Amino acid sequence: MTSPYAQDGFSVGFDWGPMGAGVVAGDIVAVVDVLSFTTAVTVAADLGIEVYPYRWRDETAVTYAEQWGAKLAVGRSEAGPGDVSLSPATIRKVEGVSKLVLPSPNGSTIAKQLSDGGATVIAVSLRNRQAAAAWVREHGAGRRVVAIAAGERWTDGSLRPAVEDLWGAGGFLSALDQDDLSPEARAAVAAYDAVAGQLPKLLHECAGGRELAQYGYPEDVAIAAEVDESRSVPVLEDGTMFRSTRTR
Repeated sequence: MTSPYAQDGFSVGFDWGPMGAGVVAGDIVAVVDVLSFTTAVTVAADLGIEVYPYRWRDETAVTYAEQWGAKLAVGRSEAGPGDVSLSPATIRKVEGVSKLVLPSPNGSTIAKQLSDGGATVIAVSLRNRQAAAAWVREHGAGRRVVAIAAGERWTDGSLRPAVEDLWGAGGFLSALDQDDLSPEARAAVAAYDAVAGQLPKLLHECAGGRELAQYGYPEDVAIAAEVDESRSVPVLEDGTMFRSTRTR
């Protein structure tokens, strides 16, 4: 019996987190983690840096980075001069890096999960929503498209739906300009359309934006709020590496 949660019968779908990614299957899946994984990936792509997503920042990540000859991102609070972290600002400032292992328990984990399941995975943020939609229109004829909002985690480990990811996913789906959207996808589009004229202001004022600013990273929010400024579309190759394509 088909799962009632699969959004079958629609060419465009939307859901949340790893569980949603496992239920709502798509041929092309846009992973959206605005603050900050997919924003960081798009910033790296703009600079020609290949990103290797990884779930944990531990000793296995060190080994993984050595395997690929890549620089390993450190924690935001640990980053010193010349270091790179999940902070897009550090990626924009770094020099001499062509490969980056970027641990992220949300965005990286979902991207790897989807790729292992056979989907074509792209990294989408507010910065590249239009470019990603154009790429899908070019490469996705006849293919089902799904956006997955990564969300965040409460201290008990449960999913915290993050409105910035809802906006990022909705912005991408809105730019697709397709009619055959599931009710969930339509709700995401409506959420983006309701605030599109007030971005980036609302991104700074939402819980995720306030959290990063409170911890001393307002520049990361400002970069995430660069709506439509990137033409890069990072595509996950072989479940291993985000490599950028560019749209006109």
